[in-house]
Amino acid sequence: MRAQSGVSPFIHRCRVYYEDTDAGGIVYYVNYLKFMERARTERLRALGFAQSRLAEGESLLFVVHSSEARYFAPARLDDELLVSAEVCELNRASLRFHQQVRRAADDALLCEGRVLVACVRADSLKPRAIPEALRVALANPGLPSAGE
Repeated sequence: MRAQSGVSPFIHRCRVYYEDTDAGGIVYYVNYLKFMERARTERLRALGFAQSRLAEGESLLFVVHSSEARYFAPARLDDELLVSAEVCELNRASLRFHQQVRRAADDALLCEGRVLVACVRADSLKPRAIPEALRVALANPGLPSAGE
């Protein structure tokens, strides 16, 4: 199932800190995956679904199944980044995000990726269905969230 057609992607703002960079002040390549993880987490939170509450109340976790990334230009120390998290595929027990990391100052595309996230039971790590309320929120991000 496709999700979010025609809807602007969620954007998470973050800053590049010294800990994110190598000795040359350039963001280490794997840290783009951390920025993307934060954007996905904030995306869920903005829809009214905190991951801590899902783990405790629904006994579910989201785990990364696979990821791919392409790097176009470096981010540097102190850059402000805009990290998108758009659901491009929504299945029974998984969802795929299309994500971009852009520099806020000039909107330059720095990194682009796709991440497949699986929904699993917290106790057994076996696949489980994404709760219906969350599926609806992910498929229709313009509707009121669970927290409203």
